[in-house]
Amino acid sequence: MKLSVIGTGYVGLVAAAVFADYGNDVLCADIDAAKIDSIKAGKLPIFEPGLEPLVEHNIQAGRLRFTTSNAEAAVHGDVVFLAVGTPTAADGSADLSYLYQAASEIGRHITRPTIIVDKSTVPVGTAERIARIVGEQTRVPFTVVSNPEFLKEGAAVDDFMHPDRVIVGTDDAHAREVLHRLYQPFCRTSDRILFMDARSAELTKYACNAYLAARISFMNDMANLADALGADIELVRRGMGSDPRIGNKFLYPGVGYGGSCFPKDIRALLTTAREFGHSLEIVASAERINEAQKLVIVRKLRQRLGGDLAGKTFAVWGLSFKPNTDDVREAPALKIVRTLVGDGARLRLHDPEAGKNFVAGLPPHIAAACTLTADPYDAAEGAHALILATEWREYRSPDFERLRRIMAGPLLLDGRNQWDRQHVEALGFQYAGIGR
Repeated sequence: MKLSVIGTGYVGLVAAAVFADYGNDVLCADIDAAKIDSIKAGKLPIFEPGLEPLVEHNIQAGRLRFTTSNAEAAVHGDVVFLAVGTPTAADGSADLSYLYQAASEIGRHITRPTIIVDKSTVPVGTAERIARIVGEQTRVPFTVVSNPEFLKEGAAVDDFMHPDRVIVGTDDAHAREVLHRLYQPFCRTSDRILFMDARSAELTKYACNAYLAARISFMNDMANLADALGADIELVRRGMGSDPRIGNKFLYPGVGYGGSCFPKDIRALLTTAREFGHSLEIVASAERINEAQKLVIVRKLRQRLGGDLAGKTFAVWGLSFKPNTDDVREAPALKIVRTLVGDGARLRLHDPEAGKNFVAGLPPHIAAACTLTADPYDAAEGAHALILATEWREYRSPDFERLRRIMAGPLLLDGRNQWDRQHVEALGFQYAGIGR
């Protein structure tokens, strides 16, 4: 099948590479010429496990090509996927200007009946607005379909190849048949393709992210209560997760969620709800709890060190918002670092992939107080405390005896409850986790 994908972010690049790997003829477009040149040279703009060899293999096989021309992409594809960014606008709503611009270009250049598939996360009713924009530009028959993505950064390739569900929002019978044929190879063991109207598909994406965010914030709220009561939230979590009505996913307390999806989508959903006279109190509370939770480690650090952090050095392990990605958008480490520097501390930072992105996003006066290291033990050397902000695999079982020798202080702040408290305390550390 001839496919076009507009956008080379996480969604667009993964979709293009995987569709090509399954035998489709894919043209991927992005108006950023530097990004396209970089991809063609073998340097991807994002880190995503398994994606680089997949892109390289399908380029060499001739199934995956790249262009800076949305017009060329519109002409190429029988199905054109929109996977452009929808960042948060100043009022909290989703900024759809890039999406609408791409839709207008597609409308001006399609030459035959085309299925236009919106994979960007968008407010309810966007598919209808895209249809109006495209319809103003062409008399060629077309259909707009909502097909929201459910990819986890760090596992996006596997998620696309083995989806737990594929949601297709359209009432058009031909579009349903084409999308079913396109996605069927990913659902051979059972048909997990769910058809519904476009508005329901758009709301499903927001509802899923809001619910998962609420579970995370609920557990963080419970963890803070466990701290006050002297309970262990890890034991509470296991007890809750054993209940089949609850399950064990998204019950891990920590320093809050971040990334390109949950924060942005929750703000957009709350904005949409207000426009229609609904408050969504649970979702709003989840957002408030999450922002406060990003500083729980700072509060514990101040408490342990008597409130005065000026002149002290702290190590931070993990800067991305989650493991296996170099994405630092809304990462809890951003808020932790900025606050500690504001307290007069100096910071030594390490992350396996996200270090350069993280430092590049810091204001100059914050960056000046930070040292990015290539080795986690270099970051910990001379530190009065070590903060674990992201649970990368290489941080799971560090050499604690070495850490005890090189650190200036004995304090471990485990922001992801990864370490064995009894073990590290037996080595002479002071330990502080989340709800423990």
